[in-house]
Amino acid sequence: VRAQGDTYQVAADVSQFEPPDIVVTTSNCHVAIQAEKVAEDGTVCDTFTHKCQLPEDTDPLSVSCTLTETGTLVITVRRR
Repeated sequence: VRAQGDTYQVAADVSQFEPPDIVVTTSNCHVAIQAEKVAEDGTVCDTFTHKCQLPEDTDPLSVSCTLTETGTLVITVRRR
């Protein structure tokens, strides 16, 4: 978790996944990134999971995500 002005940011390389394969959830000052690539035969061929705790002074309703062209997922949360 990086402080960036009045926000915190978390970045993760998810370039091997398509946007519909990526799920971001937040709960009790925690953020979780989960991604799963499914092969044509229905088997899971690649997974990614990352969890981190956000600092106490975050606004949990301000979480937003951006996926860059290079496949980096950037999660931004405002500080209170």
